[in-house]
Amino acid sequence: MKENQSKFSSFMANPFVRAILVSGLFLQIGIWVRNFSVLLFVMEQTNEDPVAVSLISVAEFAPIFIFSIIGGTFADRWLPKRTMIWCDVLSALSLIAILLTLMFATWKAVFFAMLISAILSQFSQPSGMKLFKLHVPKEQVQMGMSIYQTMFALFMILGPVIGTFVFQQYGIYVSLAITTVMFLLSAVALLFLPKDKLEPKEDETTVWEELLQGIRYVKRSKFLTILGGNFFVAGLALGLIQPLGIFIVTERLGLEKEFLQWFLVVNGIAMIIGGGLALGMARKLPPITMLAMGMVVDAVMISIMGFSNVLWLTLIAQFFNGLMLPAIQISINTMILQNSEENYVGRVNGIMTPLFMGAMVIMMSMSGWMKSHLGLTSVYQMAAVLFIMGAILIVPLIMNASKYVLNEVKDPATEIKPDTI
Repeated sequence: MKENQSKFSSFMANPFVRAILVSGLFLQIGIWVRNFSVLLFVMEQTNEDPVAVSLISVAEFAPIFIFSIIGGTFADRWLPKRTMIWCDVLSALSLIAILLTLMFATWKAVFFAMLISAILSQFSQPSGMKLFKLHVPKEQVQMGMSIYQTMFALFMILGPVIGTFVFQQYGIYVSLAITTVMFLLSAVALLFLPKDKLEPKEDETTVWEELLQGIRYVKRSKFLTILGGNFFVAGLALGLIQPLGIFIVTERLGLEKEFLQWFLVVNGIAMIIGGGLALGMARKLPPITMLAMGMVVDAVMISIMGFSNVLWLTLIAQFFNGLMLPAIQISINTMILQNSEENYVGRVNGIMTPLFMGAMVIMMSMSGWMKSHLGLTSVYQMAAVLFIMGAILIVPLIMNASKYVLNEVKDPATEIKPDTI
């Protein structure tokens, strides 16, 4: 017990950890207020049109697919602290412009509130991963990911309540103004990060050359290649159901759309518990096994949610779905951080993310149409099957873990570069 307390105290004494957690706190408040206000506002404006609702998710996630690989490459070139601060500042400035457009032009400007922030996050997020690699000892990475995940889980409880309350009481204008302030406060918190240790990289290679080096780096790792396939299939599954959760509430359960906040509260409570369980599991199971277990359980729970029209059964399925999410997310982040060289963290993250997000965006753009033509239950069953397929894909990695040694992946920049990838 004392040893664990000592490790936690040592972790929290790290100035990087304190600054990044405070920044994350402000960002989570802003993001949840923005997301729920935009969702409820669009549903009001369009009379709950499923296609319009799915477009919110497309606006949020499409830039992640398009810009992730670019952002990851630049994260390996730019000073990460400066990059993160500027991304928060630019997000805030863009929201001011969107707020003015919304007030004096068209309500459809709210879609850009999701779009621009999503673009900038693709430069900020890999920079944060890079700083994590630099400032957190390897033996504390798992703890760091678990604590960070716990904060996200807390906002799965608090965020929907805060976002719904702000929108219902004050409307879309105040909601976006609060988001703007939160982004600026996040930028202020990031000023307290340790100074960048890396010097700006001289342009010995072009962005395109570094991008190709990153792709070669991933291709040389059988582990990362198979994991990429898993990401793609998981993206297809989540893309199908990501925009449709509110219709589980309104159609399957026959409740008002505002009940979605309590639906997500259950998920958040489960994620907090799941974060602690995942930390305990991590001491006994490799991350790849945790990932497979999480995907199988989530597949079963998604299937139940699609069939159920009973509130208590749906909430139980939602709870167990949330219980396994930390295991999935912590295992993914841990595998990327522990098995990528420092100079390639941004690019590995930037290559793996588009596989997931690209598949997700494709299915999100179709999910509204598929719901209208196939029905909500059928779409959820398709997502469950895809999750099972994703778990099957990584079985060879679990059975032959010793065969795939990521640390032996060679830096492509030190080798003779082939003419083609």
